Amino acid sequence: MPKERGKSVYDCDICGKSFSVKVNLATHKFTHTGEKPHHCDICEQKLYQYDICGKSFSQNCHITKHKLTHTREKPYHCDICSKSFIRRSAVTVHKHIHTGEKPYHCDICGKSFSMRVNLAKHKLTHTGEKPYQCDICDKSFARRSAVTVHKRIHTGDKPYHCDICGKSFSNCSGLTCHRRIHTGEKPYHCDICGKSFSMKFNLDTHKLTHTGEKPYQCDICGKSFSRNGALAKHRHTHTGKKPYQCDICGKLFSLKGNLTTHKLIHTGEKPYQCDICGKSFSVRVNLVTHKVIHTGEKPYQCDICGKSFTQKNHLSRHKGIHSGVKSHHCDTCGESFSEIDHLTTHRLIH
Repeated sequence: MPKERGKSVYDCDICGKSFSVKVNLATHKFTHTGEKPHHCDICEQKLYQYDICGKSFSQNCHITKHKLTHTREKPYHCDICSKSFIRRSAVTVHKHIHTGEKPYHCDICGKSFSMRVNLAKHKLTHTGEKPYQCDICDKSFARRSAVTVHKRIHTGDKPYHCDICGKSFSNCSGLTCHRRIHTGEKPYHCDICGKSFSMKFNLDTHKLTHTGEKPYQCDICGKSFSRNGALAKHRHTHTGKKPYQCDICGKLFSLKGNLTTHKLIHTGEKPYQCDICGKSFSVRVNLVTHKVIHTGEKPYQCDICGKSFTQKNHLSRHKGIHSGVKSHHCDTCGESFSEIDHLTTHRLIH
C-alpha cells in the first residue's frame, strides 16, 4: 500500500517513485502492470502507436486527444501565423519555427534541437543503437515508429491522404511535405541569406553551400559530398548497382528518387506548379529553372569574370572558356570545343 507522509507524498510500492497527487501514483502504476483500460469508442484504437491500429490508453486524457484525429478538429492556433493543431503542445513546438528557439541540447556533442523527440533521435547517432526490429525482414531501427512506417513497404499501406488531390502516403511527414506543393508554404528559412524551403532537410543541405562543408566521404575513392544522397548516388559509379526497377517498363535506376521521377513519364503527373503562370512540371528542379524566366534572377556567377547565369550547368560550361579545357569533341573530325554550342555549329559543316 502506498504510504502517506508529511505533505501528502505518495510512494509507489514497486519502484519507490514518489508523487504529490494520489491520482498520479495510480496512473504511474500502469507502467508496471501494462494495463491500458481506456478505449476509443470510435475505432477501438489502443493508443501509443504512430499510426491507426488498435492499442489502448493508460490515461483517460489521451482518449480526448486521440478522438480529435477522427473529427479532424484542430482547436489550438498559432498566434503568429494562425496555423491550427490538434494538441496544445504541438503549437508550442511549432512556434520554435518562428522564434528559432532550440531548447533541447545534446549533452554529448552540444547540438541543439527545437523538439525533444529530435534530440532523442539524434542521441542514437552517438550510440548506434537500433533496438526495434522488423519481424518480416529483420531490418533494425532506432525508433519504434520507424518500424511501423517501414512495415508499410511490405504491406503497401498508405493511410495518409491529401484532402486536396487525394494522393496517399505511408507516413504523416510525407503528407505534410506534399501539402506544401499545394499551399506554397516554405516555413524553413536560411538565417544567412534568407532563402526559404518547404522541407527542413533542404534547408540543412542548402546551408552547406555557405559553409562549404562536405561531411559525407566515399570510402572507396575518398571523394566528399555535402549530401548523403549524393554520396549514395556516387557509390553506384563504383558498383554499377541499379536496385530500383520500374514496375511498368522494367527500366533500372541507381536511385529511388530517379525511379519516382521516371514513373511520372508513365502517369503524366506534373505535381510542381508555377505560382506565377500556372505551368506545371514533373520535376521540382525544372520548376525552379522555369521561375527564373519570371524573376530574371541569375544566381550563378563566374568568380573569374563576374558573368552571371540562370543555371549552374551554364556556369560550368562557361568556365571552360577560362580554363582552356575543350571537353566537347567532334566525332567526325576530332576537333574540340569548350562549349557545346560551338560544337553544334561546327557540325553543320560536315
